[in-house]
Amino acid sequence: MVVPTGAAWKVGLVVSAAFLLVVFGVALRGGGEREAPVVGRPAPDFALGLFDGGTFRLSEARGAVVVLNFWASWCVPCRREAPILERTWQAFRDRGVIFVGVNVQDNEAAARRFLAEFGKTYPAGPDTTGRIAVDYGVTGIPETYFVDRRGRIAVKWVGPFPSEARLRAILEDLLR
Repeated sequence: MVVPTGAAWKVGLVVSAAFLLVVFGVALRGGGEREAPVVGRPAPDFALGLFDGGTFRLSEARGAVVVLNFWASWCVPCRREAPILERTWQAFRDRGVIFVGVNVQDNEAAARRFLAEFGKTYPAGPDTTGRIAVDYGVTGIPETYFVDRRGRIAVKWVGPFPSEARLRAILEDLLR
């Protein structure tokens, strides 16, 4: 076994610590709706290549409420909220609501298995460069951003949804 020494060891320690802070950030700060600098601002446009081969462009969804959920297959809270997101998508898809799963820092095969395991039917694709997550100010996963019909970020939700009722309430407010 090779044990890193000197600078390599320090770099590894810093990277590992930063990774753990991001992964466990949700646990440290709790979940829920958050005030954030991005709320009230125009949602950054993006094109997301989807796992099914298509492309989702936020600019083409103007007039709909868009739910952007940032997730990864290795994220335990993401697994907990997956059924809630799918059921809510099924309930709201014919009411002018679009769900989009933005997969971050993940392996494509693992992400595809996650989608199959939870029967995800809404569009999902990998943020291969991390640019979308950076543009939205994602600080941990899961995080969900609600874009209103005018293309503005209306709500930022940090952590998994505690219930389907809470997610539905946010959407009902945005559809009024």
